[in-house]
Amino acid sequence: MGRVLSKSKLVAYRQCPKRLWLEVHRPDLREDSAQAQAKFKAGNQVGDIARQQYDPRNSGVLLDAQAEGFDAVFDRTKRLLDANQPIFEAAFRTPDALAFADVLLPVRKGGKRGWKMVEVKSATTVKDYHRDDAAIQVFIARATGVPLLEAAVACIDSSWVYQGDGDYAGLLAETDVTVEALSRGDEVKAWIADAHRVVAGKKEPDLKMGRHCNDPFECSFSAHCMSLCPAVAHPISLLPGALRKPLQAFVKEKGLTELGQVPDELLNDKQQRVKQVTLSGRPYFNRVGAAAALQPHKLPAYFMDFETIQFAVPIWKGTRPYQQIPFQFSVHRLSRTGLLAHESFLDLSGKDPSVGFAKALIEACGSQGPVFSYNAGFEVSRIRDLAARFPRLAKPLNALATRVVDLLPVARDHYYHPAQEGSWSIKAVLPALCPDLDYAKLEGVKDGGMAMEAFVEAVGPSTTKERKDEIERQLIAYCALDTLALVRLWSAFSGSKVAIR
Repeated sequence: MGRVLSKSKLVAYRQCPKRLWLEVHRPDLREDSAQAQAKFKAGNQVGDIARQQYDPRNSGVLLDAQAEGFDAVFDRTKRLLDANQPIFEAAFRTPDALAFADVLLPVRKGGKRGWKMVEVKSATTVKDYHRDDAAIQVFIARATGVPLLEAAVACIDSSWVYQGDGDYAGLLAETDVTVEALSRGDEVKAWIADAHRVVAGKKEPDLKMGRHCNDPFECSFSAHCMSLCPAVAHPISLLPGALRKPLQAFVKEKGLTELGQVPDELLNDKQQRVKQVTLSGRPYFNRVGAAAALQPHKLPAYFMDFETIQFAVPIWKGTRPYQQIPFQFSVHRLSRTGLLAHESFLDLSGKDPSVGFAKALIEACGSQGPVFSYNAGFEVSRIRDLAARFPRLAKPLNALATRVVDLLPVARDHYYHPAQEGSWSIKAVLPALCPDLDYAKLEGVKDGGMAMEAFVEAVGPSTTKERKDEIERQLIAYCALDTLALVRLWSAFSGSKVAIR
């Protein structure tokens, strides 16, 4: 038997033939981001829940190709198809392709005995690539003789609320894809044939980078492909926002790569500014405009930042899948006399931090004065969520939300430095405007993703007290730097001095 392509390899082919070739021939070039690894973990969690939901009597069989061996699992699947019990990770193999079904359930339909296949996803809605996935699974299973009568994709119901006690019934909601999956056999057959043609090539396909590099997944070979791209001094990708259709068409028609080649008349005002600053190397700073934007907001002022955690499978009663639960805040208070003080909250107990967080935040932010944040819609949404969850705290929380002032529009309208490379994220603006504040100098936690990972580690049952204390110090230092950064940005934009103590 020649090379057999797994379903995951065929999904890779559907995204990009070059990705498939690299996965087969150069797996050493693969670099999975922390975000991608988090998605893998979420998928495993949801798979565990699926087994509870589809096998409440615990009568099913879970196959493990890694432990049992692939040949053994394929043979065992054939024997289990004669039984009448749920099968998890059932394995199917044709001469060209193989697949593992998340869930296989015995069913009867129209007097016929057969099977229902369920593909379980950690997403909250059915995507087009999920439908491709199901079509591939169905084709391979039927090609091996499985009497498949139904097919479905099960996703997480994001409106579902966990009631506690380990009861996750209802977390997954099914979408029937039987008719569609069964009708795409010829299409899948063509994919498999072309994927084998790609893999048989001696060289990686010559494909340019583009939107497909992140759609539907972040490709793990992006760094490799980027290294093959010709050097561009000022790439067009630096332009912020969506490119207008005339600009897209012009760039494609002329084969442009350099920002300097793009006519100004095809750019909006902000894009023209980015182009001008990038090519000249001279920062843009409208100090008068920035100060005027902040002038209505009088001291005392507060500078606020949150850290949150989200779980595909909720662990705290009253929370939803993927709900952003704040576990930490940092607040710097700037008095009328220009003195700066700091308060923080961090809960690493492993219990739901929401109530304690809400009460401490109300106390830390007082009852009057602007509360500055950056890209403040996130913080405001979290405050509104807490108000909805805890009616007794709703009045002060909603009042606090109305006081929030976003520094992002001030930065976007009045400041741009070439080092920002088309971004106005605080991590892009801060090094240019306040180079002495350097996240790289922090120990351990240096960004929001790392803060999430640190939280999960800290609340884990196997984490020692010494390690937990270390994580606590790192999280407090990181979040405090976030709000000190806000103070420094406010100071630069407003033209006011701050006395740090």
